[in-house]
Amino acid sequence: MHAYIVTYDIADPKRLRKVYDLMRGYGSWLQLSVFRCELTPRARSEFRRELGRLIHHTEDQVLFIDIGPAEGRAGTAIESLGRAFVPADNGPVVI
Repeated sequence: MHAYIVTYDIADPKRLRKVYDLMRGYGSWLQLSVFRCELTPRARSEFRRELGRLIHHTEDQVLFIDIGPAEGRAGTAIESLGRAFVPADNGPVVI
């Protein structure tokens, strides 16, 4: 698995909501329009395909920044200035 920082700039509010909802299924929200995603090659391919169906290719932009293996450098690749960065705990939620 590789970790990615995925950022997006979506021109239309309806598309923005759809992209945001899709992003939540693949990663952890960090800041406005920024997610950290841990993806297998297959999941990355599926994710890109789904995003490709949602975005307008001449108006919108999605960037994938590979920060390395999820179990390696990616755990320390995000450095924060100000409030500390705390990785989201994506463990099970019991209600």
